[in-house]
Amino acid sequence: MNTGNIQKRVLLVMSSEDEMGISGKQTGTWFTELAAPYYILTEAGYEVVFASPDGGEAPIDLLSMKVPFTTEYTARFLQDPVALFAARNTRKLRNINYDTFDAVFFPGGYGLLWDLASDSHVIKLIRDFHASNRPIAMVCHAPAILRDVKKANGEYLVKGVSLTGFKNAEDTEVELLGHLLFSLEDELQRRGANYVSKANWEPNVVVDGVLMTGQSPASAAPLAEALAKRLKG
Repeated sequence: MNTGNIQKRVLLVMSSEDEMGISGKQTGTWFTELAAPYYILTEAGYEVVFASPDGGEAPIDLLSMKVPFTTEYTARFLQDPVALFAARNTRKLRNINYDTFDAVFFPGGYGLLWDLASDSHVIKLIRDFHASNRPIAMVCHAPAILRDVKKANGEYLVKGVSLTGFKNAEDTEVELLGHLLFSLEDELQRRGANYVSKANWEPNVVVDGVLMTGQSPASAAPLAEALAKRLKG
């Protein structure tokens, strides 16, 4: 790294919520959606900083730590003291000056429907990244956070924008649709988004302007690759 070159930084925002509402089902960030971008972006030369609303240890969905949901990235993360330390000591989101970051990455998992999606600070962060033309990458359930984000002119940010995210059909397949606070697919379409999906669990990355979205866990790595490439300019 040449000294004249300031290392680009990516803020990776995790949910602090470990329960799916009143169902009491354990949740958290989907593991490979945290691990894949962490390695892909750090290996591309970027600094990745983990943050969450509460700070400290951000929960990881236990289901995503089991076969068949594990990946080469999750296996590596579990053997990596630095990565584990970072995930157990996330920075408190409100204490971070996010203007010093070049991009933001939101991994999925169900918890974020209960905290990030209605967090005024997160909504403002997305608005500010969008207004300053910095990439916003979101995978799986994370695009649900866009539900209440509006531009300065009062229009929904997703209006007329092509994007993807976890499908109702995928939620139904894992028997969780009935437990969710709201459906990402329905709510974003209701706000004028052009929701684009592929077959269940197939990798699918949709880029429209600064918004970069991935459909399901298989999209985490290709989405991180696309972001890394974009940050190279």
